[in-house]
Amino acid sequence: MGRHVATGTFALTSLISANAVERLVPLSSQNLTTQSNTSILGLSDFEMQRIGVAAAVSFLGGVIQVAMFVLQLGSATFLLTEPVISAMTTGAATHVVTSQVKYLLGMKMPYISGPLGFFYIYAYVFENIKSVRLEALLLSLLSIVVLVLVKELNEQFKRKIKVVLPVDLVLIIAASFACYCTNMEITYGLEVVGHIPKGIPPPRAPPMNVLSAVITEAFGVALVGYVASLALAQGSAKKYKYSVDDNQEFLAHGLSNVIPSFFFCIPSAAAMGRTAGLYSTGAKTQVACLISCVLVLIVIYAIGPLLYWLPMCVLASIIVVGLKGMLIQFRDLKKYWNVDKIDWGIWVSTYVFTICFAANVGLLFGVVCTIAIVIGRFPRAKTLSIKNMKEMEFKVKTETDGETLQQVKIISINNPLVFLNAKKFHADLMNIIQKENANNQLLDDISKCEQNTLLNSLSNGNCNEEASQPCPSEKCFLILDCSGVTFFDYSGVSMLVEVYMDCKNRSVEISLAHCTASLIKAMKYCGNPDSENPVSFESVSAALSNIYSNKNLSKLSDHSEV
Repeated sequence: MGRHVATGTFALTSLISANAVERLVPLSSQNLTTQSNTSILGLSDFEMQRIGVAAAVSFLGGVIQVAMFVLQLGSATFLLTEPVISAMTTGAATHVVTSQVKYLLGMKMPYISGPLGFFYIYAYVFENIKSVRLEALLLSLLSIVVLVLVKELNEQFKRKIKVVLPVDLVLIIAASFACYCTNMEITYGLEVVGHIPKGIPPPRAPPMNVLSAVITEAFGVALVGYVASLALAQGSAKKYKYSVDDNQEFLAHGLSNVIPSFFFCIPSAAAMGRTAGLYSTGAKTQVACLISCVLVLIVIYAIGPLLYWLPMCVLASIIVVGLKGMLIQFRDLKKYWNVDKIDWGIWVSTYVFTICFAANVGLLFGVVCTIAIVIGRFPRAKTLSIKNMKEMEFKVKTETDGETLQQVKIISINNPLVFLNAKKFHADLMNIIQKENANNQLLDDISKCEQNTLLNSLSNGNCNEEASQPCPSEKCFLILDCSGVTFFDYSGVSMLVEVYMDCKNRSVEISLAHCTASLIKAMKYCGNPDSENPVSFESVSAALSNIYSNKNLSKLSDHSEV
């Protein structure tokens, strides 16, 4: 599992499992059942039935994830492009915010789910706007303002202060204490969290007789939880320069769902709030997660019952503010529009399907849409590039300058850069650079690199190595001929920018040749750090001339210093 990913309850998977609970054991049937307490944490039979359904969803979802690990389906995650994941998580976050509206407004609302349930909820709110409880609304607004303001201050001054103020915890304590002292539940009619069972129940298998009835929700939990967790894990891996095994994530999250289901736990996934907390505290290993688990146990056994008086509107405010990171992904729309308008369309349509139906439906739609568009675009792609004879002559003439050629490598990208081949393109290019740095035998290096040439098929892309010389330890020059990049998407351009940054970190001076204007513009919107100092040239010969002239200038400066 990702080193910076904290596993816990996740709003999206909780909503999916809640659909199964409400469908099989609805609240309306509570009055029809005999209320008797069980021996498990003092809960009633009705409550245990509802918890049992959620545990069954967790168990079956975990089994599905473990099965996907056995089948090595982690390698298929390249189909989950960044626009699809961004749109799905944003749409799911919108669903979570909508589910908290009744608590923010202090309204009594029947459970509404199913297709277009998102719109039915807001229709009900506007029809019953007079039933909004003013006290709950004001307390919600105050809580949201305090949370946002303090978190922004923490972010602004995190380098100057050693300890970040845990505003969520402070707000929970303050709100619970104020509600207890003023008896808000009775005086103002505010809904509170209520009784929280103390301790952990003894292990027992979840009800197997309902597994067939919850298979749809189990698949949703397995896929949505995995995708959201993988997105967080890959984000942390990219930030802290390490790799994540996509397939191992299936096993980790599968076991995290199967084993806790025997203790009546609901489905789990990466918890955004706790993961963000790990970022801010500088955690680097899973030991930080272990410490947080110990603290959770302390809460379960000692502090949990004290949260009886926590107002639900305050809890809902904490949940909504915690989803800020997902909701601000709307800002990515401008970036997608400028990079690839098809990616922009996929984002919008995936988001619409997610809020109209469900997160798993939106995810499936986005993947199918992406595959269909790529299948339609690839037949029109140019797979061969013809070199200009003047460039070839220039290369022959410069062979007299052995020092210059020894440090220059020219690689031609002969296929579009899209989500299908982006990761392979990055891996193969880094392998070539590593081999060049590790070996000093010129002929052996050329044969090895040509045998492992980049991306020869549709799923792998294509890069042909034209000239290769071992790079010395001081500095290497790499020229990427992009004449074969006939089209691209956001994932491909992001990977090209990442390659550029990796080469910079390895002291490899990279130049691009034959870039289209749209590709240069897309790289700027994807965060090219040297947008003010362009590295693109009209031809390979122009790039070689620039390298040659820069070397001459450096030699002149060295002589002048002497």
